[in-house]
Amino acid sequence: MKKFAVILAGCGVYDGAEIHEATLLLLSISKQGATYDIFAPDIKQHNVINHLTGAEMPESRNVLVEAARIARGKIKNLKEYDPAHYDALVLPGGFGVAKNLCDFAFKGAACDVNADVKAAVVSTHSLGKPIGALCIAPVILAKLIPNANITVGQDDETILKIKKMGGKHSATSHGQVIQDEKNNVFTTPCYMLDSSISQIYDGAYNIVKAMLAKM
Repeated sequence: MKKFAVILAGCGVYDGAEIHEATLLLLSISKQGATYDIFAPDIKQHNVINHLTGAEMPESRNVLVEAARIARGKIKNLKEYDPAHYDALVLPGGFGVAKNLCDFAFKGAACDVNADVKAAVVSTHSLGKPIGALCIAPVILAKLIPNANITVGQDDETILKIKKMGGKHSATSHGQVIQDEKNNVFTTPCYMLDSSISQIYDGAYNIVKAMLAKM
């Protein structure tokens, strides 16, 4: 069975991993006969958001601890990731990607990527294994993989920043997957578009299907 490594950015759309994208990605992997392990960096979240009101909360949380909520406790510190043990790497989206896994939310094209996330992406890419990203997560691939062709849907502001980082962008609609043949990179827009949960599943299922075809 093919095995995916999945990197989560916490738990919750506004300060962590987008739960629909993460859960439907895991479901898509399982439905198509593959398995997965879940990882997250053991770091402090940038901030904590009240998902009912949108207000910032005066507390501190840990990305690995929060991501364990989605993983039902079965999760590993990203420092333990070894690409030799996996067939592919994939990152769902959520604002935590742009706040915790990197600081794209604050620095845009001048962003820095968390050291453990960078090591995971670069080492997987060096072995020529498929790397997937959903929603806003493709910006990390644009930052780390020269000339990567990715998609974040049709968001003009984000597209401009991707191009400033040296990336290429292909506009997409719901469920579409852009495959960069040269870099073995796969991306789909998900909630970068105004989407229904069924459209999120389409994107998650289609990206897993495309990645499996290249393993």
